[in-house]
Amino acid sequence: MKFVSAGLVLALFATPALAQAPKPHNIIIFVADGLRYGSVEPNNMPNMFKLKTEGVDFTNSHSLFPTITTVNASAIATGHYIGDTGDFGNSIYTATPMLTANGAPIAGLENNNVLAEMNQKFGGNYLNEETIIARARAQGFFTAVIGKLGPTRILDSTAADDGSQTLVLDDNTGRDGGIGLPAWFTREMKAAFVSPATPPAQVPNIPQEVYLMKATTRIVLPHFKEAGKPFAMLFWSRDPDKSQHETNDSVGEYEPGINGPSGKAGTRDADTMLGELRQALKEQGLDKTTDIFVTADHGFLTTSHTSATSPSAKTGDAPLRDLSYGFLSTDLAHALGMRLFNPSRNFAGVDYGAGATLAGGMGLLGDAKNPDAVVMANGGADLIYLPKANARELAGKIVDFLTTQDYVSGIFVHDGLGKFAGTLPMSALNLIGSARTPVPSIYVSFRSFAGECANKLQCGVGVHDTERLTGQGSHGSLSRAETRNFMAAIGPDFKAGFADPAPISNADIAPTLAKAAGITLAPKGKLRGRVISEALVGGAAVKASKRTIQSEPAANGMRTILNLQEVGEARYFDAAGSPGKTVGLTPP
Repeated sequence: MKFVSAGLVLALFATPALAQAPKPHNIIIFVADGLRYGSVEPNNMPNMFKLKTEGVDFTNSHSLFPTITTVNASAIATGHYIGDTGDFGNSIYTATPMLTANGAPIAGLENNNVLAEMNQKFGGNYLNEETIIARARAQGFFTAVIGKLGPTRILDSTAADDGSQTLVLDDNTGRDGGIGLPAWFTREMKAAFVSPATPPAQVPNIPQEVYLMKATTRIVLPHFKEAGKPFAMLFWSRDPDKSQHETNDSVGEYEPGINGPSGKAGTRDADTMLGELRQALKEQGLDKTTDIFVTADHGFLTTSHTSATSPSAKTGDAPLRDLSYGFLSTDLAHALGMRLFNPSRNFAGVDYGAGATLAGGMGLLGDAKNPDAVVMANGGADLIYLPKANARELAGKIVDFLTTQDYVSGIFVHDGLGKFAGTLPMSALNLIGSARTPVPSIYVSFRSFAGECANKLQCGVGVHDTERLTGQGSHGSLSRAETRNFMAAIGPDFKAGFADPAPISNADIAPTLAKAAGITLAPKGKLRGRVISEALVGGAAVKASKRTIQSEPAANGMRTILNLQEVGEARYFDAAGSPGKTVGLTPP
């Protein structure tokens, strides 16, 4: 009989316990604001094309409605649909005076000071959900959020504003309203040729993007690598959104609209930044331990301002004119016979009967300080709040008017107000959940139509409530041209060379990266995205289904139709509106 020494036995048993567990992988979310899936071609965007070819190409991707920036930033940040985050639009009604709005009960969320006040007014965290960056920070990850003012801060709006917890770099860095910078960053700025202040945004947004990427690759990534801890980071590129919004290539015309030289320069700008980021990761030995998830917050349309039915488009015997910013507020005031006030101009009255327009796009109807209705313009989708006890009666009158307007495509009404012919309930779009902020009563999605090109999602045109000129870009409605965003992923936790046919959305990013990196999210609301398991190494295919919901017809036959897909309880909104008035809508 052979004997083994006690010391050897102990060593054999101790070895597994002493073995180090693998470190969590780093995660990077790269947002190319406003990038459409069809824009990613090898000749114009080689870096994006290479990433989706080598990694995971999400061929069935989705933005959330409204298809605008802060809405989808909240979903990217938390993994929740909008009914839970309460980020119902870039501009929302707060039902409480806001210091940042000079006492008006409105909030434009693409602003750090506004976001700070929103947190103060709504329980310390207006989203009511912890973001993936905040949770990563709490679990010991190094964290940084870099890029476009507003959505960047939303990814970790509860971090200390002195920069001691999460590094925040955006348009305001080095200026009033900027978040403080940590010492480890400031001491490296001069050597890295990073100036004290972020350059202003322009078209294309090359100087600002170059500045932010220099800071990322020359200071942030080396610091994270030297620290030897896992990191979670966001880089939010303003382009191509900036260049598509402000293109002057065909003002007054639909062609080429957002597909002209300015728009293409914006897509190349974002593509170049992704290429520089990936090259820096490779040179610093971080590429094998870092997952990169690339997404866009929304798609895009070229703007139109035409209507033959709008009361505000015609004054007396004058010929039809283009719709002005705030036209829905003005039209509803006409239809309801109510006074109209401008919260953006110290509650000044608007003499719309004499042809006056509503500067700022937001309108208070009835009484300035105690309104019957509040309309918040958000580009392709406007939000209507009915804060009084007469909300149901007023909703019926508003719906009756909306169903007659040629610029209206889809109407969604709060479930608590009842059913109205021609409309669908807001819950169908996951817009009613555990939100802390006031919930809109009605969403209006505006008309869109296809332009002249082979891929109709690439040349859509939409009638939008925006200050953008005809021929410039906008977004917000429920056309497939706006819900079809670009999404792709690459890294050690993702499959290689995989084209995923299953539907995914911006609400799925946080749970997927949390799963990959071992980050524990503790949701409060129930409207959650899913883990994109089929795209992860070893993941199996998932079962998806398609269906269409349609409303009862209004008196004139107008219906709201919704095309959606589902994977389990996760919903994906393809398009919604009326037949012939929404790009990509398929009637039943």
